[in-house]
Amino acid sequence: MSIATLQADTLAQRLADSGLRATPQRGVVYDVLLRKRDHPTADEVFARVKAERPTISLATVYNCLETLVSCDLVRTVHFERGPTRYCPNLRPHAHFHDERTGKTHDIDLPPALLEKVKSILPEDYDAKSVEIIFRGKARN
Repeated sequence: MSIATLQADTLAQRLADSGLRATPQRGVVYDVLLRKRDHPTADEVFARVKAERPTISLATVYNCLETLVSCDLVRTVHFERGPTRYCPNLRPHAHFHDERTGKTHDIDLPPALLEKVKSILPEDYDAKSVEIIFRGKARN
């Protein structure tokens, strides 16, 4: 089975679990996010999708992104006052935002580190997720 088929099956199943159906628009938006994992904004996703589906609207892209987020297929990433960015990497990880280039990189976090971070929560709290964002510049 190809990776594209697995991705389409995952998309269809997650949407069905939420009472929604897979549409060509949702499929192309999801595919664009998976193809280039650079944490694009909605406008950047729109430009990429528009190259493949010239008749798609920005509103449709926004609706597709909201659906993908609500079905836990994509997560949002926020950097202060900047536009929302979209990340298809659902494994626990942090982000490094390069202030010089504007690029965002995934940083894998060891499970033991995540457990340590969660352990500092007050006794009556349980975190379902942890978001860690590093900001800075590459040293080169």
